[in-house]
Amino acid sequence: MAPKKKSAKILKCPTCGMIVTAKDEDFPFCSDRCRKIDLGKWAMGVYKISSPALDPEVLEDLSEIGRRGGNRDDE
Repeated sequence: MAPKKKSAKILKCPTCGMIVTAKDEDFPFCSDRCRKIDLGKWAMGVYKISSPALDPEVLEDLSEIGRRGGNRDDE
């Protein structure tokens, strides 16, 4: 039986859509320019995380702080 060939997935720069390969120096971007444009969008708040991470330990800590009225002197 012949080994299966891996199908090459076409990857595109998230900024401009140009085709890139995983071996490219600026991967996943096509260039340093597109990398900086993306960074600028994060810095300006264009991109947002859609929902908060709901870690049970963090929620427990927040509810504890709320019960104490936010005062952390008793720790």
